[in-house]
Amino acid sequence: MAVKTNEQMLLDFKSLIPFVESLEEVPDQYWNKPLATGKWTVKDILCHLMLWDKYFYEGAIKKIILKEPLTTKHLDFNEFNANAIEYAKLLSKQTLIEQFVFYRTRILDAVSGLTDEEYDQEYKDGDRMKFSVRKYLRSFIPHDKHHQKQIEHFLKYIQQDES
Repeated sequence: MAVKTNEQMLLDFKSLIPFVESLEEVPDQYWNKPLATGKWTVKDILCHLMLWDKYFYEGAIKKIILKEPLTTKHLDFNEFNANAIEYAKLLSKQTLIEQFVFYRTRILDAVSGLTDEEYDQEYKDGDRMKFSVRKYLRSFIPHDKHHQKQIEHFLKYIQQDES
């Protein structure tokens, strides 16, 4: 696999914004319908993505820019995701999309001004584990793509079902 430049990674990370904004067009009955039996809804997935962005923005990215100690820790994913699903119930489609765009844009704005050295610089997180902006982006871009594909397949399937 070719090593991506910081610019390429930022474009990949940014590419989820127009996709998420396009979800505003999804009718409400599909917004809240599980992608498959026992799976999350479009709304659940989006809230999950938004809350991870919020978590890493507030606990790592913003801290790096402010030159403060990082507070992110390695969390129990299942608990974090369960909380995201509960939080999703409180949000309208528009509010959730706006929150996603808000946090994703904050991350992009913060990291787009970094030098290559700052991208690669390793910081200690709240668990004293290594954190770098490059590793963060490298791990979350495939995560984004995975969820985007899930949603795209689901929407394609329901459109075929309707016609």
